[in-house]
Amino acid sequence: MKNNYLIIHGSFGNPFANWFPYLRKEIESKNLEVYTPDFPIGVGYQNYENWSKLLKCYLDSGILNENTIIFAHSIAPIFICKFLVQNKVKVKRLVFVCGFNNYLGIDEDYDAVNESMYFDKPAEVKSYCDDIVCFYSDNDPYVKYEAEKEFADTITENQIMISGGGHLNSESGYKEFVDLLKYL
Repeated sequence: MKNNYLIIHGSFGNPFANWFPYLRKEIESKNLEVYTPDFPIGVGYQNYENWSKLLKCYLDSGILNENTIIFAHSIAPIFICKFLVQNKVKVKRLVFVCGFNNYLGIDEDYDAVNESMYFDKPAEVKSYCDDIVCFYSDNDPYVKYEAEKEFADTITENQIMISGGGHLNSESGYKEFVDLLKYL
């Protein structure tokens, strides 16, 4: 069976921002299946339960399976960890960008929407995926380097630190993200 791909945005995000359209276009150009769910955002809407309901549709329809490669940004990596562990779902590869866990202090709204995503046992995701890579930077304006590094250290040795990369989003100049292509 061919690989398929999910690209998961972060808090207050959408599938049409950052490097997501670029990556989607690159995957589509190889005639591969790619999905970019548009998760509910905003205080009162973005939470683990609502995001899980949407992702469960991909699971129930057979799209999310052992041939799936997931690219996830910001809050999405810990959401994916929690979802895979709680639903006992194996996937082929996880490519996490600026992931973090149990981090508060960005601002009141971000803390409110992120809090339900946090997960006490992120290392358990290793039972559901053998191939995990984490990208992060040393000057993220939203999440401290230490929080991103600690998250990466918990789940994989395969880490790429991009010096001066910011939040690795369009605000930091990442409308394209060529480094991700080697993980297709």
